[in-house]
Amino acid sequence: MRTEDWPVPKTGMLLTHFLTVSDVARSRAFYADVLGGKVVLDENPCIVQLANAWIIMNPGGGPTPDKPDVTLRPPTDPTTATSFLNIRVADIAACHRDWSAKGATFLTPPIDRKAEIRCYLRDPDGYLIEVGQATGMLAGVFADPGGTPGSAR
Repeated sequence: MRTEDWPVPKTGMLLTHFLTVSDVARSRAFYADVLGGKVVLDENPCIVQLANAWIIMNPGGGPTPDKPDVTLRPPTDPTTATSFLNIRVADIAACHRDWSAKGATFLTPPIDRKAEIRCYLRDPDGYLIEVGQATGMLAGVFADPGGTPGSAR
């Protein structure tokens, strides 16, 4: 175990994302084997470095002294999301082919949304993951304003 790979900033801060998972080994395999992350710590908590970020995974549980009114659990309704991972890639077609071959199931193939090409998949617990490639936004073409038909949301 190389502690220099852990998400510990030397100065300032860095951002990690915590996922409550139902099966740590299954989720670890997905983020490492399918998405290409690097396992930094197997469990308690599981930490996977994914590109320039870290995914921290642990089973759910009841309140603790530092979060006395909070219970953690994986998503229960796959049709509702309050947040999602957003992964930016250089070549979405290659990413879609590679991850699909490794077992990822995408909701749709990549779709050109003017500002970007994007698609979504779910991890084993149902967490939504957006995968996008900036295209039009690099030329000043941005998404439609939120809340309108055809918006980027």
